[in-house]
Amino acid sequence: MIHPQAIVDPGAKIGKNVHIGPFSVIGPGVEIGDETWIGPHVVINGLTRIGKDNKIYQFSSLGEAPQHLGYQGEPTRLEIGDRNVIREYCTLNRATATSGGVTHLGDDNFIMAYCHVAHDCHVGNRTIFANGTSLAGHVTVEDNVIFGGFSLIHQFCRVGAHCMTGIGTVTFKDIPPYLLVAGNTAVPHGLNVRGLKRRKFSSDSIEILRKAYKILYKSGLRLNEAIEQLEPMTKDCTEAMHFLNFIKHSERGIIR
Repeated sequence: MIHPQAIVDPGAKIGKNVHIGPFSVIGPGVEIGDETWIGPHVVINGLTRIGKDNKIYQFSSLGEAPQHLGYQGEPTRLEIGDRNVIREYCTLNRATATSGGVTHLGDDNFIMAYCHVAHDCHVGNRTIFANGTSLAGHVTVEDNVIFGGFSLIHQFCRVGAHCMTGIGTVTFKDIPPYLLVAGNTAVPHGLNVRGLKRRKFSSDSIEILRKAYKILYKSGLRLNEAIEQLEPMTKDCTEAMHFLNFIKHSERGIIR
């Protein structure tokens, strides 16, 4: 399953039924899980662990040193879960030594061509990155987020679960869960109701989230006043609790 024109370092650990295409380079310290398919002209370096049943297309670069002037060659990592699709020309970098030393991509993500995941990012599960989406360093992306093409996320920002961004969205602040956002800079355009219904959110939960959205974005209240109004809504709705906790723990501030 390893093409004779691929270069695989003896120090790499290759699982069962792994396909590695011609002219791909697999460096020492790399671990590749069972049933993973790696196309031609892929470069995987550094302390990079890739799980099972992933598909990595041509000209992608995984596990290279972080693009950070403070990086001094420390043994940092890139960890990729299972069943991810990483399309052409994607770049996922290892972490720096300042924030735990790990860049992480979870399971069942679909990363389209020309996307970039920078050092120290943490991406959850079942996300979709449309072409050209880029995460700067230290970005956190929760589960089930969909990025429109060429979305740009500033360093240290967080993107909440079940969000969807429009084409060319740029944000310098945190995006709370469940929102539709677009623009440069990003502004909210309501709840991602269609996405929530697809993911089997109950009608009661969606209605509570609609009310929470109106309090935060339509009431004219200051943020601390809106938080007070949101508190009672979390008692019977775990989704509203996540919405509120995300806002409370924002260090960069949220888009409004």
